[in-house]
Formats: sequence, structure tokens, C-alpha cells
Amino acid sequence: MKWIEVKIKTTTEAVEAVSNILYEAGVTGVVIEDPNDAYLKSKCENEWDYFDESILITDYEGAIVKGYLPEGEDLIDIIELIKQNVEKIPTYNLDKGLGEVTTSEIYEEDWANGWKKYYKPKKIGEKVVVKPTWEEYEPKDEEVIIELDPGMAFGTGTHETTMMCIQNLERYVDGNSLVYDIGCGSGILSIGAAKLGAKEVIAVDLDPVAVESSRRNVALNNVEDKVNVLEGNLMELIDGEADVVVANIIADIIIGLSDYIGKFIKDDGVFIASGIILDKVEAVKEALSKNNLEIISVDKQGEWAAIVSKKFGEK
Repeated sequence: MKWIEVKIKTTTEAVEAVSNILYEAGVTGVVIEDPNDAYLKSKCENEWDYFDESILITDYEGAIVKGYLPEGEDLIDIIELIKQNVEKIPTYNLDKGLGEVTTSEIYEEDWANGWKKYYKPKKIGEKVVVKPTWEEYEPKDEEVIIELDPGMAFGTGTHETTMMCIQNLERYVDGNSLVYDIGCGSGILSIGAAKLGAKEVIAVDLDPVAVESSRRNVALNNVEDKVNVLEGNLMELIDGEADVVVANIIADIIIGLSDYIGKFIKDDGVFIASGIILDKVEAVKEALSKNNLEIISVDKQGEWAAIVSKKFGEK
């Protein structure tokens, strides 16, 4: 199916008005590229856990709003209406900026499959190799292969935060391990734990799309006998303690988790927490320590960190 991308060059103050024009024209969502707004938000550390300054590099000083329309007989009329409404923006005492409206063709097949050609098998631990389902790969020595079809909603498993989780699972998972995976996403960490020998893995996620993706990948890797994927909140779904708890999320959520995560970890069990931007490492360490979890290690890759803490029993 062919889609038409409508791109409008405007100003920060007119972004909302331009977005509304696109919504009224029939788009179901918009993409906003606004370096000015992004810069302001990057200064508010409570809103952003990580900010990629490369998005500030642009050949246009204003904001760009994009929307997508299916190709149809009335498309020319719709585009013309969008142009007319953009021209009317100054009547609302807003600066429309350049107000340029341009279109380009995008094929749905390009969206769905274009990214796949860049996704190749990659070794992300001492043993673990992540392999996309459409690629061929012959395992070497004792390599553990995770077959992954992440879909468009999830990462490929090669991000630094995921790699550090896998590397720590390799250190701490054994044949007797019960593992909890909080915010399982595509299921890569649950599958990795199962293939590293865990006795049982319980994966939880609040997002039904994540749960569906995890279940599909668990089945793809033939570990349904070890991995149980549940939709919902950890506290409401699980009653018991694990040997290993892993959470690849963000620092602020990990800080919140630290208040009660100890209830779900056995004595001498470990909590592997990743997705932590370097600027928030100390805050996470403080929260974990305050809740009687001893920091065992802090791994760093790029702009990210993974913290392993241990729950010690009463002496």
C-alpha cells in the first residue's frame, strides 16, 4: 500500500495548530521534529532519561510536522485543503513560519521490512548471540542462539542496556534459578535466561503488545516449558521470591521499584537493573542501598549503566 507523507515547515508556537490541521485532514498520528522544544525539554531532567543531541542538527531552524495519508482519489483535494488551512494560521495570531507543505511517497512495504536489512546476528555476551529469524547463522563452540523477530515496536536486542543485562544473566543464572523479567518487551532477556539454563522464568509487562511479542518469541525459541509471560503489574501477578530479578527499563522506574523489589528476591539473590543513564547512576545506587540491597557491580557502556545489587539475609 502506498502512503503519502505530508511535511509542513512551521514554528514551535504553531505546532499544535498544524497538528490539528493534519488530524482534521484524516491522519491518525503526527511526527513532530522541533529542535527548539526538544532542547527545552532536555533541560528538564525529570522528563527525559536520555537526550540525543543529534536531533538538534537540522537545516531548518523551525519545527517540522509530518502526517501520513493513504493514497486515494481525493488526495489532491485534501492536500490543497491542508495548504489553505496552513495559510490561515496567522489569522489566529500565530507565526506559521515558512508554512511550506510538501509531499512524498512511502510504501508500506518499505516501513515494514526496510529496517531488516541492517539487522544481522550479533554476539552480545560471552555466549549469547541474537539472530534475526530471517538470517542464517551457524553457532560456534558453546554459543547460545536467541532467535528474535522484534517487530517494529521493539529493539533488536543489540542496545547497550540489553547487552549488559544478558552479560549479567550469564554470570548469575544457573540450573536452579527462578528468574523474574520485569518489563519484558520482546522477551529477549527471558529467552536468554531460559537458554542459559534457568529452571523457570516469569516475564511480566504492562503493555499487551509487548506480551504478545514476548509470547511469540518464546514460542519461536522453543522455551515455552520454561518461560511464562504475564500481562500486568509484578506485585499483582507474582507471590514469591526469585533468585534473579532483571529489569531493563529506566532509572526513575527502577528507583520506584527499589522500595519493594526486595520482597521478590530470595536471600542472596540479585537484582539486575539496566536502562540507567549515567547521570542517574548515583541516584539509583542510593535508592537500592536505602532499601537494603548491596551494590555488587556497576557496568557501563556508552551513555548507559547496569547496576547489580544483592539481597543479603539476616545474619
